[in-house]
Amino acid sequence: MSSQPPATASLRWSGVSHRTLMAWRLLSAIMLLVMGGIHLYLVFYGVGGLLGSLFMLNAVGALVLAIAVIVLRGRLLSLATVLSLLFMVGTLLALVLALTVGLFGIHEVLTFKLVPTTLVVESVGTIVLAVTVALLLRSQRAP
Repeated sequence: MSSQPPATASLRWSGVSHRTLMAWRLLSAIMLLVMGGIHLYLVFYGVGGLLGSLFMLNAVGALVLAIAVIVLRGRLLSLATVLSLLFMVGTLLALVLALTVGLFGIHEVLTFKLVPTTLVVESVGTIVLAVTVALLLRSQRAP
C-alpha cells in the first residue's frame, strides 16, 4: 500500500519528462522524413505524371512537418503533431486504397518498388506519431 493518497500518486504519473517527449518528437520527425524520402526516391526513379506530382508534394509536406515537430513549441507543436499524424494516416490510407480499389484511377500492386517497405514505414510512423500526440497532450495537461 502506498503512503501517498491515490490522487497524488495519479498526478505523479500524468507528467511526461522533457527528455522522453523530445525523443518521441525526434522519432516522429525521422518517420516523416523516411516516408517523404521513399516518395521522393520513387519520383526520381520512374514514377511520373499525376502520381509523381503527388509524391513530390508528399515529400515536401513530410519535410515541412518534420521540421515543425522538432522546432515548434506550445500549441503550434500540438497542431504540428496532430497534422503530422493525420498526414501519415492519410498517406497510408491512400496506399491501401490504391492497393485495393484504386485511387484517382491508379491501381497499385504489392510487387511494385518499395510498396511493402512503405506499408511498414507508414504503419510504424502512424503508431509513433499517435504516441507522440498522446504524450504531448498529456504533458500539456500535467499540473
